[in-house]
Amino acid sequence: MLQIHITHPQRDFESMDAPFGVYLIGSDASCRIVLDDGSVEEAHAVLTLMEDESYIEDLVSAGVFVAGEQVGTRQQIFAGMPIQIGNYTLMFGTEEELAGAESTLDSSAVPEVFRPMVVPRKVSRTQAVKQQIHTELVGRLDLKRLSMSKLQNSELQAKIEKTLGEIIEEIRERLPEGIDPKRLSKEIFDEAVGLGPLEDLLEDETITEIMVNGPGQVYVERAGKLILTNCNFINDASVNSIIERIVSPIGRRIDESQPYVDARLADGSRVNAVIHPLSLIGPCITIRKFSKDPFSVEDLIGFGTMSRATADFLRSCVLLRKNIIVSGGTGSGKTTLLNVLSSYLPDDERILTIEDAAELRLTQDHIVRLEARPANIEGRGAVTIRDLVRNALRMRPDRIVVGECRGAEALDMLQAMNTGHEGSLTTIHANSPRDTLARLETMVLMAGMDLPVRAIREQVGSAVHIICQISRFSDGTRKVSKITEVSGMEQDRITLQDLFEFKQSGVDTKGKVLGELVPTGAVPTFIEDIGKHGITFDRSIFNTNVGG
Repeated sequence: MLQIHITHPQRDFESMDAPFGVYLIGSDASCRIVLDDGSVEEAHAVLTLMEDESYIEDLVSAGVFVAGEQVGTRQQIFAGMPIQIGNYTLMFGTEEELAGAESTLDSSAVPEVFRPMVVPRKVSRTQAVKQQIHTELVGRLDLKRLSMSKLQNSELQAKIEKTLGEIIEEIRERLPEGIDPKRLSKEIFDEAVGLGPLEDLLEDETITEIMVNGPGQVYVERAGKLILTNCNFINDASVNSIIERIVSPIGRRIDESQPYVDARLADGSRVNAVIHPLSLIGPCITIRKFSKDPFSVEDLIGFGTMSRATADFLRSCVLLRKNIIVSGGTGSGKTTLLNVLSSYLPDDERILTIEDAAELRLTQDHIVRLEARPANIEGRGAVTIRDLVRNALRMRPDRIVVGECRGAEALDMLQAMNTGHEGSLTTIHANSPRDTLARLETMVLMAGMDLPVRAIREQVGSAVHIICQISRFSDGTRKVSKITEVSGMEQDRITLQDLFEFKQSGVDTKGKVLGELVPTGAVPTFIEDIGKHGITFDRSIFNTNVGG
């Protein structure tokens, strides 16, 4: 942190912390640095402290001296240089720099050579200016007291925009070179009433994920690759206010007693936020973006996520009311694939979706959407996914779609699948179809029921019909890597047969993974049922000499 030391021949020594920014110096009480003396004008000078350069600007004629030399209109300065304003002497720098400079000074001499300013490069010149303007805006309009609902009022937003324009106009002539006032105004407006630097990133359709690591570092994922952006926030408080702006409308909270939260944006994009004391680098936000137009099966075929033949097979499984689990690792595209599979659900059925944070975007007419609720500030009132699954069974559902099974709700889900609610869909974090079954066993045990392992496996073996494994490959692409049928039990082991498997043939010169989803030669045990239900289906897709 920089400091400014202020000395006067007849007054006590003063020291103040000095973050990067613009400091109006004068005798008027409104100045950031007040020098109360008849030798100082009301607005005498402007001191600008930036990460790459700092300078002093004389607002009166022949009123500022640096190292004994008169300043013209503006002069660059360095740490440890004595700045004479009236009867006052100011010096800025880190504590070590100021100690070194002051040790060389006496009443009759100044050092001939001054060291360049060496300070931590944490705040850019634009950030310093934004921070000061934002502080002034908050002060004039008292933005901290405005509720989210008021901020959405167009009249108030117009008032904020007008006030912001007035502030920038007042300091336009003193803005550092290279800063566009119009761009500066937009960024501060977004930070005051929107999501700040995230607004432009959310508008960029090529970005699939946004990762805020404290106020000074924002990464994005584009085409499967992580890229560091030049976006940043004013400070920790700015990131915290944006987190609050995200979670408040959906009835969630985040504070020191609950320093992390899962939430969603209005378009369904998934949000996770972590603040102090859990995060040691400042508030962190992770946003899994959803496309403004939900991906369709044609999109996934076009991306190479799956083939036309396998898409037709999965459609047949949904229409046959087979229970399907989409499994995969973090960021592999499970929810996207679940959304596409859900689009196959018939329009004449009652569909219940159950999610921790509502993300699915189904287009059918008869949909009931349920969302879990965390505990309130007293630790009461939580409604879990398991509570919602249990309640859903009393709501006469034809299909139940659970965004993700991650705990005790797995037992209730399996029981629903086995008792007249076939055709249910869900996702599970797992690296392979066999791991999916192991995860299901573990989650059932989390329900606290003292069930023998064989009983659990019998439940799983009869409830789950298809496991669709989706994986994220080295080039960042997401592909269906296996489609596996759960075919029953042999002694104490659930039997699986892979119907389709992704065969990688190599990597091209640009690092793109080459390969295709091909049949293994196995035929599903329910293949005869497809024809009996009048579903058009080409059986030849299971032949190993035909591409998947």
